Amino acid sequence: MNSELYLSDLEAKPAALRSLAGALREEHPFARLPRGLTRVLFLGMGSSRYAAGVAALRLRAAGIDAYADYASAAATYPAGAGTLVVPISATGTSRETLDAVERYAGGPSFIAALTNAPGSPLAQAAGLVADLRAGEERGGVACRTFQHTLALLLALESHLTGTGRDMPALLERAAEASEDLLERRDEWLPLTMELLDGERGVYTIAPAERLSSAEQSALMFREGPRRPADACESGDWSHVDVYLTKTLDYRALLFPGSRYDGQAMEWVRERGSTVVTVGGEVKDATAAVRYAHDADPDVALLTETLVAELVAAYWWSAVQSG
Repeated sequence: MNSELYLSDLEAKPAALRSLAGALREEHPFARLPRGLTRVLFLGMGSSRYAAGVAALRLRAAGIDAYADYASAAATYPAGAGTLVVPISATGTSRETLDAVERYAGGPSFIAALTNAPGSPLAQAAGLVADLRAGEERGGVACRTFQHTLALLLALESHLTGTGRDMPALLERAAEASEDLLERRDEWLPLTMELLDGERGVYTIAPAERLSSAEQSALMFREGPRRPADACESGDWSHVDVYLTKTLDYRALLFPGSRYDGQAMEWVRERGSTVVTVGGEVKDATAAVRYAHDADPDVALLTETLVAELVAAYWWSAVQSG
């Protein structure tokens, strides 16, 4: 793992998204899925599961039976005709995911794998392979692969629901949003790094519909600079994390959009905690990071973790050079 290469991986996000957009214009990755699917089961670990959790929630909201599970779970949905099993692993070699796929290989379920390695063992076990096309992540951290996983899961949602979303256009907007954050980092990054730099770590908060943003952001703080960080859902925050604001130097990165943001901010205001919002203005937040197209929730889903990723990259670089 290398902080400088990780930063280079982040800087390559816009170009990688545009490349993926071009590939989707040529061919839909899920066009060969069988008909008659009645259930979707996502399997993955870490960032893959974070993305899958949001995808499953969105499919359920559209009336499709969908669930995201830890690939390591000993018990989950059984194999069955009409069940689409979607294992996700950037490397295609995750032990837990490969073990989980064994339960469905050769059975009545159809396996469609998402991976950045089309020649991997995971790809070989699948009836269909959706290539993430994220390129090599030389920094050793899943950043572009996480973003591309979300993109392909949105494409899968569009296919299964028949909504016909223009995915290449969405990816172009996400590329513009990522580019905007990167090009203007000198304007927002120093203050954000200062405000989140506390002895007790960083807490990330997001609505259920974009919980992956909080989970991935917390992981970036842990994985690179090795700082304590934890994620929480916006509404649940008032039930599980509010207590920390009374005793800690509480510093949070908030991804707004929940109807319960105001409820959380009441406690923040009362206890003098530090909150930086990403993609929107929230009353009593200490600072806000805005970017192009941030009012579009799908663009936000694909883009907003870049704020935490860049903070983590610079913190990490300072540790390695210190």
